[in-house]
Amino acid sequence: MFNRNRSLQQMAAIVSISLVAGCSLLGEESSDDAGPIVVGTTSAPSTLDPAAAWDGSWELFRNIYQTLLSYPNGTTAPQPDAAESCEFTDSTSRVYKCELRSGLKFSNGDKLDARAVKYSIDRIRAINAPTGPNGLLGSLDSVEAKGDREILFRLNKADATFPFVLATPGMSVVDPDDYPAKSLRKDDGIVGSGPYRLQSYEEGKQSVLVRNDSYKGLAERKNDAVTIRYFQDSSAMVKALRAKDIDITYQGLASDDIVDLEGKGAANEGLQLVEGAATNINYLVFNPKDSWSDKLPVRRAVAQVIDRAAIAHKVYKDTVDPLYSMVPTGLTGHTTGFFDSFGDPDTAKARRILTEGGVTGTVPLTLWYTTDRYGSDTALEFKEIKRQLEASGLFSVTLKSRPWNSYVVGYQNGEYPVFGRGWAPDFPDPDNFVAPFVGEQNALGTPYPAKKITQVLLPHSRQQSDRAEVAQDFEEAQQILVRDARLLPLWQGKQYIASSEDVSGGERSLDPSTIMMVWELSRKTSW
Repeated sequence: MFNRNRSLQQMAAIVSISLVAGCSLLGEESSDDAGPIVVGTTSAPSTLDPAAAWDGSWELFRNIYQTLLSYPNGTTAPQPDAAESCEFTDSTSRVYKCELRSGLKFSNGDKLDARAVKYSIDRIRAINAPTGPNGLLGSLDSVEAKGDREILFRLNKADATFPFVLATPGMSVVDPDDYPAKSLRKDDGIVGSGPYRLQSYEEGKQSVLVRNDSYKGLAERKNDAVTIRYFQDSSAMVKALRAKDIDITYQGLASDDIVDLEGKGAANEGLQLVEGAATNINYLVFNPKDSWSDKLPVRRAVAQVIDRAAIAHKVYKDTVDPLYSMVPTGLTGHTTGFFDSFGDPDTAKARRILTEGGVTGTVPLTLWYTTDRYGSDTALEFKEIKRQLEASGLFSVTLKSRPWNSYVVGYQNGEYPVFGRGWAPDFPDPDNFVAPFVGEQNALGTPYPAKKITQVLLPHSRQQSDRAEVAQDFEEAQQILVRDARLLPLWQGKQYIASSEDVSGGERSLDPSTIMMVWELSRKTSW
């Protein structure tokens, strides 16, 4: 049986489902004589413009655009990429300076200088797209370009997480001549300075990436071209892998397919599977604009009924773990707050919560989920949640769904009473599992003031350059999240990559946000 206790970053070799007798596991890396490496995923971009994306579009951006800082293989602290050096220049973490590498160019040959960096950041703020990353820039006061290579960021408050923000693909540098200052780019083109350039793009079908010869940065490319194919569901993606139409999968393997790929048999011959720890989470959001979701007893009763272990086992075949905290296992400040407060699922306790809160009769709830973002198991997960809630006799549940592109618009407009979200971190810090979800304007489109968190705990934690010192702030923040029950954590994921045995690099290819750095992938010439 496949060992589930391995880390992608710690693995020195890939565990194969079916090994060819007498062959070397490592092999030799080759050029792309066999054509581009083809990556399959169920996570298609919602946009090609960085100013409009705070979602899985970043998976493409990481490989085509460039940021001032990024993550070398195996690290969790951002390091200079487009920049040659970056540092806080004061002891209060309020002035951050970056010096660009010399001779940077965009893929179209245009000069990438400090003016382009300032333009890109100012553009995000000016457009302030509802689905964009402007929410990450709450601590930024101004950007100053000094000459061709120096950029100065002045912050309105101490923020030790600001380097992590600059390392997110949301802060991708764009060419001022190709991206309007106050509106989004409408066509299907990308002009970036990353390791690859986008040769062609078919929405919902594929992105064709080829080596960007003008790239200067930290990525050491082990291939010349990668094609990313987008699938509607896991089964179609696995079928393409077995048919050798793709070489490796990224996001979206369903639990049934993972279990199947772990087995022995002819169907898995020549394939390999890697499991690693991840910090992506799945949770429910309650919208206070809805009369039922606005009632604290209703939210707390749902929290009392939900059986996370059943969801993890019955729906996801134990390929995810139950989660009782918005900050996942493995990060500073993780707690088990929801279990500590609610314990095991208990219908009698839930009924008492409702009765004591003045809520009588069956509570009608409408739960929304997206059909094509978090994998093929999402629909089954929500059916299980509906079953659990209705089995208590306390709730009547209606399920509704939409594709991701329209789903995002719906929750940003506050249309959904209760809705499901997944979250892969923008950066590996507990701040990123709390800050995006609170405040009058947040990533969920549902105002959640949480003043103790936004005005006291987050500002205090951001003064700490040693991030190990923030545990107490985030433990207290999570007590507030449990008390309010506006966000209900359900499970924490694991990362699975399946590939052909002649492809290497899968275990090295994920950054701390589990975004695939496709430049780490290569073919093997011999076994």
